[in-house]
Amino acid sequence: VQLVESGGGLVQPGGSLRLSCTASVSIFSFNTMGWYRRAPGKERELVGDITSGGSTTVVDSVKGRFTISRDNAKNTVYLQMNSLEPGDAAVYLCFGVTWRTYWGQGTQVTVSS
Repeated sequence: VQLVESGGGLVQPGGSLRLSCTASVSIFSFNTMGWYRRAPGKERELVGDITSGGSTTVVDSVKGRFTISRDNAKNTVYLQMNSLEPGDAAVYLCFGVTWRTYWGQGTQVTVSS
């Protein structure tokens, strides 16, 4: 099983990015998929997740700005990030949970003017 992220990059404060996480298997193989982020000097933080039933959760600090969705046909989960702030800069890691947790390689998000 592989998870491949894409979509990171440099964006100005207030801008938007959409991260993609594409699985090498059907995303219905996973009970839950989602995103963590890891910023320098900070603990890894769960950003949000989506269950196999389609229920989504995001952390309070990104509510109203970030949205998680999926495209079953493309085996892809998305993290739409709007109104980005410098505090959102981090490496964003996709994960998927079956009987174990699988991780992507991470994609860097930089928020700077």
